[in-house]
Amino acid sequence: MKKIFFLLFNFLLLPFSLLAQYQLTGTVRDLASGEALVGATVRLLESPYATATDLTGHFKLEEVDAGPYVLLVTYVGYEPYRQNIVIQSNQQLDIRLSEGSLYTEEVIVAATRATENTPTTFTEVDREQIEKQNFGQDIPYLLNLTPSVVTTSDAGAGVGYTGMRIRGSDATRINVTVNGIPMNDAESHGVFWVNMPDFVSSVESIQIQRGVGTSTNGAAAFGATVNIQTSILNPLPYAIIDNSYGSFNTWKHTVKAGTGLINEKFAVDARLSKISSDGYIDRAFSDLKSFYVSGGYYGERTLIKANVFSGQEQTYQAWYGTPEELLETDRTYNYYTYENETDNYQQDHYQLLLAHDLLPELTLNGALHYTRGRGYYEQYREDDDFADYPPFGIDSLLIGSEQDTIYTTDLIRRRWLDNHFYGATWSADYEPSDRWQFVLGGGWNRYLGDHFGEIIWSQYAGHSNIRDRYYDNTAEKKDLNVYLKSFYQLTEQLHLFLDLQERLITYQYAGIDNDLRTIRGDFNYQFFNPKVGFTYAFGPLDRLYASYAKGSREPVRNDFIDAPEGTIPKAEKLHNIEFGYSRRSEHYAFTANYYLMNYKNQLVLTGELNDVGSSIRTNVDDSYRTGIELQAELRPESWLEIAANATFSRNRIRNFTEVLYNYLADGSSEIIYNDFEETTISFSPSIVAGGIISVRPWRWLELSMLPKYVGKQYLDNTQSNSRALEAYFVNDMRLTATFRPGFVKELNAGLLVNNVFNHLYESNGYTYGYGYEGDVSYYNYFYPQAGANFLLNLSVKL
Repeated sequence: MKKIFFLLFNFLLLPFSLLAQYQLTGTVRDLASGEALVGATVRLLESPYATATDLTGHFKLEEVDAGPYVLLVTYVGYEPYRQNIVIQSNQQLDIRLSEGSLYTEEVIVAATRATENTPTTFTEVDREQIEKQNFGQDIPYLLNLTPSVVTTSDAGAGVGYTGMRIRGSDATRINVTVNGIPMNDAESHGVFWVNMPDFVSSVESIQIQRGVGTSTNGAAAFGATVNIQTSILNPLPYAIIDNSYGSFNTWKHTVKAGTGLINEKFAVDARLSKISSDGYIDRAFSDLKSFYVSGGYYGERTLIKANVFSGQEQTYQAWYGTPEELLETDRTYNYYTYENETDNYQQDHYQLLLAHDLLPELTLNGALHYTRGRGYYEQYREDDDFADYPPFGIDSLLIGSEQDTIYTTDLIRRRWLDNHFYGATWSADYEPSDRWQFVLGGGWNRYLGDHFGEIIWSQYAGHSNIRDRYYDNTAEKKDLNVYLKSFYQLTEQLHLFLDLQERLITYQYAGIDNDLRTIRGDFNYQFFNPKVGFTYAFGPLDRLYASYAKGSREPVRNDFIDAPEGTIPKAEKLHNIEFGYSRRSEHYAFTANYYLMNYKNQLVLTGELNDVGSSIRTNVDDSYRTGIELQAELRPESWLEIAANATFSRNRIRNFTEVLYNYLADGSSEIIYNDFEETTISFSPSIVAGGIISVRPWRWLELSMLPKYVGKQYLDNTQSNSRALEAYFVNDMRLTATFRPGFVKELNAGLLVNNVFNHLYESNGYTYGYGYEGDVSYYNYFYPQAGANFLLNLSVKL
C-alpha cells in the first residue's frame, strides 16, 4: 500500500510539458498617492484563480486558461475594481484603487488582529485554505497544520467532541473570538467546538496569535488567540450545495445562498448544515445541526450587520477513554453501554455589528451580543445510594412483605447547564497622521449560569421525586476590559508598538454542588496587562520583530470548587517574550521565532480527579515554556508548493509536588506527597512538526500530502514514561478537483484520506493513582484515533 502511494506521488512530481503558459501579473496601488497596497485580493470570478498582492503591491496568477474572465480586486477601505479581460497571452496590469464608498467587514476585526507591523507571532488561514480542508471535521482539525498545534478527538475521527492545544496550552488558555466577540465559556474558559458544527462554512478567515498576543476581548490568552471572522460581502448572488461522505458513516450536508448586493446597499447570506457520524470509538455517534443567517447594510461610511447562528448537538459519550490494557485487543472500547448515554446541548448566538467613519481619520466600531446556551448529559447509574440524591429524602427504603431494607437504586440522571451571556464590544481607530495610529477599545460582558441535576427515572423512587433537582447552584460573572494600542512609525523601517489593557472581573457562585456540598464564592480581580515591541523592515522582503507582553487570568470554576478546604486558587501571571525574523519573496518565505513564556502561579494538574473524573489543578510557583518555531514555504515551480513548520520547545515546572491518597485497611486514608525538583509540564511535546506538499499536474487538479509529527507527551507532571502518550507521525492525503462544466458555475470534488498509512496512535489520555497500605498503583486511559479513513466531498456552485 505504501509503495503505491509513493509511486503515485513521485509520478505527480514530474514536470508537465502540457501546463498552461499564460500569466496575469501586475500591481495594485492607491489611485491618489500611488502607494502600493499590500494584501489586496485579486481573483478571476467563477474560476479557481486567486491570489494576494505582496509587500511591493505585485501579484501573479499563473497557468491561466485562455478565455474571457471578470477580474475582481478588493482591498479594505477601497472600492472594488472590476474589469472584463480576455486571456490569450501573458498580460501585465497596473491597477489603481480609489477609496471605497462601501464598508467591508474587515474593519470589524481590525482592532483585535495583528498586522505586518505588529510585533507578535501569528498565522493567517484564509478562505481558500479553509475550503480545501473543509470536509466536515471541526475547526481544530482545519488548524492542525499550523505551527505548535496538537489536535484530539474523543470519538477518534474529528467529528463530535474535539480539542486542540497550542504550545502545550489547552482550550481553557486559548482566547477565541468571533468578530471580536468572546466565545470562551465564562466559567470553564473552554470553547466547545461541538456546539458550533460546520461553523467554518461561514468563516472568511482565522488568525492565530501565539503567546499572549495583542489585547482582545474575553479571558487572557496563555497559549494563543484564535480570531475568527465570519463571511464577508459577496457582491454577486450565489448558491452552494456541499455534501461529504466518509468512513464511520460520516455525512455532512450544507446548503448556502446569498443575495449579493441589493440596490448596492444590502446583502443577505444564509447557511443550513447537518453532520452525523457513528465515530471510530464504539457507539460514539454524533448528530449535529446548525444554521447561520446574516444581513448587512453597506453604506459609504457605515456598515451595519446582524448575525444569527446556532448549533445543536447530540453526542454519545466517549469521555471515559480506553483502558491501557485494552489498547492492543479492543481499541474502540467504550465503557458506556446505556443507549442514551448522551450529551445534548444547544447554543444560539446573536450579534449586531456596527462600523462607521465618523471622520476621515476616525473609525468607530461597536457590537452587541447575546448567547443562549442550555443542555445536559444523561447517565444511567447502577446501585447509587439514596443518600446521594436529596429529593428522595431518605437513606433507605423498606419494601416487600418482610420489610427488606433497600439502600441503593438504579436510576437515570441528567446534569444541566442553563446560561446566558451578553454584552458589548467597541473600538475607536484614530489615525491623525501617516506615522501615528491609536486604537482605543474594550468590552463589557455578563454571564448568568445555572448548574443543576435531575432524576428522570429510578428503580424504586416514587413519582413525586422525578424531575426534582438533587443539586442546584447559580453563578454570575462580569468582565470589563479597556485597552489602548498605539502604533508609531519612527523611521521608514522602524515601527513601535504599545498596548495597555486594564481588566476587571467579578465572579460569584452559590448553592448545592453535584457532590452535595454547599458552595459559595465571591471573588474580584483587577489585572493590568502591558505589551510593548517593535518591528523593523530591512526592505520589502525582510522583517524583524520583538515584543514583551504580560498576561493575567483568573482561575476557572473547577479550580474554586475542587480546591482543598480552606484554600483559594491564585490568579495566574504570564510574562511572554517573542523575537522573530521573517523573509518573504515571490517564490519562498521563511519565519523563525523564539518565545519565552514564564509563568507565576500557573495552574497545573495534580494527578487527582474530582467526583466526575475531571482533573484537579493546583498553583505552582515557577514554570515556563520556551522554544523555537520555524516556518518555510517554497514554490520552486508553478505546479509545486511545499510548506513546513516545526516547533522545538522545553516546558518545565520547578519544584512540583504530586498528591496521592493512600488508603489503609481500617478504612481511613492519608496523603502521600512526591516532590520533583524539575519536571516536564503534562501534554507538552518537545517537538511538533507539520507540513504540506502540493502538486498541480493540471489547472483543475491538486494533490497534497499532509504529514504531522507530535513528540512524546506525559499524562501528568511526574515525567514518568509509564504514564505517557507515545510520539506519533501521521500522514494524510488530499485530492481536490475543480470543474466548470457549463450547466453549473463550478463543481468541486475532494477526497481526504486521513492517516493514510494506518498508524495506530493515541492523541490524548489521563491517569490517576492511589495507594493501598503504601502500595501505589496507577491507571492510564487513552483516546485512540482512527486508522486509515476517508472523507469524500462534492460541492456545487449554482
